[in-house]
Amino acid sequence: MSFKPADFIQDIQNFGEFGGVNPSISDSATYTFLAAKTMQDTFEGHTEGCYLYSRHASPSTLYLGDALAKMEGTESALVAGSGMGAITSVILQLCKANDHIVSSRTIYGGTYAFMKNFLPRLDINTSFVDITSLEKVEAAINSKTKMIYCETISNPLLEVANLPALSKLAEKYNIPLVVDNTFSPLMVSSSHLGATITIHSLTKFINGTNDTIGGVVCGKKEFIDSLRNVNDGAAMLLGPVMDSLRAAQILKNMRSLALRMRKHSDNALYLAEQFQKDGLSVVYPGLENHKGHELLKSMLNESYGFGGLLTLELESLEKANELMELMQNRNIGYLAVSLGFYKTLFSASGASTSSEIPEEEQKEMGLSKGLIRFSIGLDDDIVRTYKSMKACMQEAGIL
Repeated sequence: MSFKPADFIQDIQNFGEFGGVNPSISDSATYTFLAAKTMQDTFEGHTEGCYLYSRHASPSTLYLGDALAKMEGTESALVAGSGMGAITSVILQLCKANDHIVSSRTIYGGTYAFMKNFLPRLDINTSFVDITSLEKVEAAINSKTKMIYCETISNPLLEVANLPALSKLAEKYNIPLVVDNTFSPLMVSSSHLGATITIHSLTKFINGTNDTIGGVVCGKKEFIDSLRNVNDGAAMLLGPVMDSLRAAQILKNMRSLALRMRKHSDNALYLAEQFQKDGLSVVYPGLENHKGHELLKSMLNESYGFGGLLTLELESLEKANELMELMQNRNIGYLAVSLGFYKTLFSASGASTSSEIPEEEQKEMGLSKGLIRFSIGLDDDIVRTYKSMKACMQEAGIL
């Protein structure tokens, strides 16, 4: 029987303090104890159900973490104030001086910059490889390697990682497989495909309204508890805290995630198919000519589609900018970074979200300045949207 993550979201039942259908929001930074001994025990981690300080946890962040763990099918989860807060906490919990990471070369620019530019200060080094080549991944592993890191669907090239095969490789060398699943919530349950740790930027599809920043780490209880440890937990000591009000908001928005993911996917597939018919250089994992189409299809949970991200390759950054400005002026969407919004967002990744990657490395991985990444919105009439986009392309001389 296939895993149905939306069922677990649907089955969450949290009563508010006064019987409300939403759990009460804990609007406090610190919490009282009826006995001094209980406070001491809580600091030592020996009490359950007691709250000490909201940097550690609050009822609201635990409600959200529980929902996300259920969605991903993991034992536990820890929410953070940003996706980068989640990513950096995981890496610094698993790695120390002289350690090594094998990472996909196509990842979010902030993650790349952290691994490439910041971690060497701590004597932690990273090998960036083509994650679609298992031979290259294995060749990069050495005795100091402490993790394999990848994105299920990579940012921005939309390459697909073979999670079951990477999991077997990680198991062979007794190292964790850490997966950023931001582009594919509900679509892919990475923990069921062998991921040791799953990360999301909650800012994107899961929240869906582009009004808050957040992240989550999902995994085994032992690892999540280690992140929270008051003595040496990276999340605890670095302090990437999520506010209780924001946690409550994201939890409420999760209830519509299944509907939204289906609509994002349906709209993206329609546009990709039309762009392909128009002879444009379009990349979308739902197209049969996509290199990772069959692989992603084999990993998908039923009914959520192939996601809301597609790319168009144009001649130059100038041509990409001209088209994006036209589309924004015609109210098709916004020239903006991020993804998962109700309205379409578009940006030239090489000059924005992947700009941290040196130009020569961008060229090597196939990321050109003229590549536009689209996060397709929830447009009710996607045919109307396509006609408007096509008119902009004709005006810009692309069609």
